[in-house]
Amino acid sequence: MKILIARMNHETNTFSPVPTPLEAFGREGPCYGDDAYRENAGLRTAMSAFIDAAQREQAEIVTPISASANPSGRVAAAAYDAICRSIVDAAAGCDAVMLDLHGAMVAENSPDGEGDLLERVRRALPHAPIAVSLDLHANVTQKMIDNADVITSFKTYPHVDMYESGEHAARLLLDLIHDRAKPVIAWAQPPLLTHTLRSSTAEGAMKRAVDAARAAESEPGVLAVSVLSGFSLADIAAPCASVVVVADGERMRAQQVADRIAMQIWNQRDGFVYRSAPLAQSIREGAALARNTTRPILLLDHGDNCMSGGTCDTTDAFEEALKQGLEGIVVGPLCDPEAVAKLFAACEGATVSVSIGNKLASVASRGKPPLDVTGIVRALTDGQYIISGPTYTGQRAYMGRAAVLETSAARILVTERTHEPWDLGVFESVGIDPRGARFLILKSRMYCRPVFVPISGGLVECDSRGVTSSDYALFTFANLKRPVFPLDLSAEY
Repeated sequence: MKILIARMNHETNTFSPVPTPLEAFGREGPCYGDDAYRENAGLRTAMSAFIDAAQREQAEIVTPISASANPSGRVAAAAYDAICRSIVDAAAGCDAVMLDLHGAMVAENSPDGEGDLLERVRRALPHAPIAVSLDLHANVTQKMIDNADVITSFKTYPHVDMYESGEHAARLLLDLIHDRAKPVIAWAQPPLLTHTLRSSTAEGAMKRAVDAARAAESEPGVLAVSVLSGFSLADIAAPCASVVVVADGERMRAQQVADRIAMQIWNQRDGFVYRSAPLAQSIREGAALARNTTRPILLLDHGDNCMSGGTCDTTDAFEEALKQGLEGIVVGPLCDPEAVAKLFAACEGATVSVSIGNKLASVASRGKPPLDVTGIVRALTDGQYIISGPTYTGQRAYMGRAAVLETSAARILVTERTHEPWDLGVFESVGIDPRGARFLILKSRMYCRPVFVPISGGLVECDSRGVTSSDYALFTFANLKRPVFPLDLSAEY
């Protein structure tokens, strides 16, 4: 048996000004062939699980590409075409396909990146079974459903079960190949734009929905149930919540389960809506928490969150913290290649005045000048480190060149690339012990929590009204199918 295994991951924020060329998919672009295999073998991605499953089958493995980029703006047409072409061109002669996809990719030439790819793969291999593992924040489309035999998704956010989702999809595909099961897919999609901060699987309506999915998987004939919160910062027809069910030969049974859980989600739709407090109030709350602990207080700047397509260069939260007199701040990573170049030119130990941030035209920074700061250059590095986990455990991370500027109130980590603070190594790699901070201002919603919450004395969510803000009124949706909740309170399902 010859199995095609590939990875194409990108969550597209169509409101983000951060470009997504081919070079964004990896350190200097995607990995191909044997390098794509090595990038995933033995790790914890869905593609890693596909490789392990294929090896247990003693199958011939074809890995044309592994392409994963941080969330950002629309994928460049040339990049999308190159990634798709790599996968489709490798399909000839393959008996099965396993794809590690995000599910919320929008390219300049495709509003449905994954659906269009799957359609092309199906056309190239009309009789080969196709299994797909999706991110929990996938925007599912009919074209995805029509061109896959098996679909599973993560059941955790923060995502710590990527491997398990791939393992599940691979198992069902092999059951199909060996005539142990006949997977069929059904889905349901209520008109609901969820907020990412309400898609945590540890609490609330999302936890109840995922619990219902897990329970349904124990019902006779139900092989997999996935609850996908969707990614609403994509101006497409339906960036909405979905339920995807795989059943053994009974499409009606699959549809009944999908409809039942989708109705549960709709009936609890208020639980998927997040309302931000004013930024100044959030910073005051953080200052109050700090009076009762010696451990760092997390100030999560989710309005400029890297892993939702943020520019990572808005300074609103940092400026408000300085305005309120907070000290002992560690902030970052702030993405500003121009400032990094100036700090590298000055060398370590030098006192430098530099303008940081507000250089990309996002919601928050439009027309706002950069923040002028003066401090001592404390570290200059290549910005690389190994992620300790639990997310992307063992992978090498690249922040671009990184510099630390120390002022009287703060240590500022400035990088050439947008980067999610999902590991203590973000700071430890540049000589900062985050445990010693009084306040950690992180451009993150959720990924930082598994590693930073355990060292903290409290957490406050701060909405800087950047390009990943929870305030949908900041964004103009031109392609969204209306009515949809919560933009339209009269929406029905």
